[in-house]
Amino acid sequence: MTRHEAREVAFIITFEKSFLGETPLDEIIESAAESEFFDVNNFVIRTVKGIFENLESIDAMIEKKLVGWSSNRLSRAAMAVMRVAVYELAFADEVPVGVAINEAVEIAKKYATVEDASYINGVLGAIAKDKH
Repeated sequence: MTRHEAREVAFIITFEKSFLGETPLDEIIESAAESEFFDVNNFVIRTVKGIFENLESIDAMIEKKLVGWSSNRLSRAAMAVMRVAVYELAFADEVPVGVAINEAVEIAKKYATVEDASYINGVLGAIAKDKH
């Protein structure tokens, strides 16, 4: 499994959690791992758990950079993509900034819209500037 594929699985689990609210994260991860459609490796588990352990901080970073929008106006797909990327930007030092942003844009193009991908690129770029 490539890192891109692992990020895509992390996005899917993060997206699914947005619909399953009170369902424990471990249960969602376990369900994905048991599925024949997903390969859930340590990178995926570490990323997803990291996102939800730091969700308040991640969402605050995203909210701060939403120009003329609020997070509740974003699609669940766009929000899930940004959560994965912001986790990597802020909490996973081994991922270069450009890689995290590019991967998020590519996943958004596949699961959201081109407009979402463009907006996500701008938001993540603004977050990345603050990091440096």
